[in-house]
Amino acid sequence: MSKRDLYEVLGVAKNASDDEIKKAYRRLAMKLHPDRNPDDKVAEEKFKEVKFAYESLSDARKRAAYDQFGHAGLEGGPGGGGPGGAGGPNFSDIFGDIFGDIFTGGGGGGRGGRDSAYRGADLRYMLDLTLEEAVFGTTAKIRVPTLVGCQHCNGSGAKKGTKPAQCPTCNGVGQVRMQQGFFSIQQTCPRCHGRGVVIMDPCEHCHGHGRVEEQKTLSVKVPAGVDNGDRIRLSGEGEAGEGGGPAGDLYVQIRVKPHPIFTREENDLFCEVPISFTMAALGGEMEVPTLDGRVALKIPSETQTGRVFRLRSKGVKSVRGGLQGDLLCKVTVETPVNLTARQRELLEQFAESMGEGSHEHSPQSSGWFDKVKKFWDEMTGAG
Repeated sequence: MSKRDLYEVLGVAKNASDDEIKKAYRRLAMKLHPDRNPDDKVAEEKFKEVKFAYESLSDARKRAAYDQFGHAGLEGGPGGGGPGGAGGPNFSDIFGDIFGDIFTGGGGGGRGGRDSAYRGADLRYMLDLTLEEAVFGTTAKIRVPTLVGCQHCNGSGAKKGTKPAQCPTCNGVGQVRMQQGFFSIQQTCPRCHGRGVVIMDPCEHCHGHGRVEEQKTLSVKVPAGVDNGDRIRLSGEGEAGEGGGPAGDLYVQIRVKPHPIFTREENDLFCEVPISFTMAALGGEMEVPTLDGRVALKIPSETQTGRVFRLRSKGVKSVRGGLQGDLLCKVTVETPVNLTARQRELLEQFAESMGEGSHEHSPQSSGWFDKVKKFWDEMTGAG
């Protein structure tokens, strides 16, 4: 048999990834498998060639040797060093490798038989925090409903003093082989579900499941600076595994409650600060809250609604590090209400004092009215 380039045999490039090599192998193996080509010696030889190419290129050490020395780098290895060597392929095993993860749900638990162990499911818990708790960190106690290993049967599912019996359907293998035409398909045993054993006398506490429901109380240390959507992973605090398998993990997801004063955007905090129109006009100083105390905020004269004042380093320091954010205060000029007669009189006198030069004192209003006048003029001219 000629020693063709292994990448050419699989129809992939020399820089192909492991996934690309595996996909090419599966495609060709399905096409050339002897069960689909009975009494076809050419297909059989090509199948051997494809198998050898895959075994060589899927092994990092063999692939490196082949890339450097060609076929000479593969000689003397197991199986006679080539597709025609003494250790030719076992077609049923190869067929099982190709289709095993399709019909058994992946390479993890399908072939374990009586020794199979399954990792427990991961759990998620929503933890509600105040903004202060999220910013400064806290320790929270949570109660989580979960499945834990049954202590009465030590997780086996069998009644105390008994043991699980070998599955009579698959003889403890955990899988059964089904013939469909020229296909021989290996499937998970429908009776024992791949475990290789069945519970003949189930534990009366867990009813043969090996696990029972329980409420666990856990202490969760929340680091400072977490935000909405952040997750804290507690390894091994999820559901207990089946058949003695490891427990899953618990993911605590952070949900920050709305704050009456502040809103958070990444590391910055925002708040709205109402000021009187006299302070806005004349200026002044006022106290504003932060998460770690009060600070003085100077309001310059002639401040307009919507102006934002930045207080450096009064925001949040993220759990991921970096500089501390700022507090941004947006002022809103508040119109006075519930005026007394005297106050109304004073305001009227103030308005009269503005006179015809009021546009000098209200530049935004004057600019807006100028735009309105121009708009109406254009509308009238267009008509």
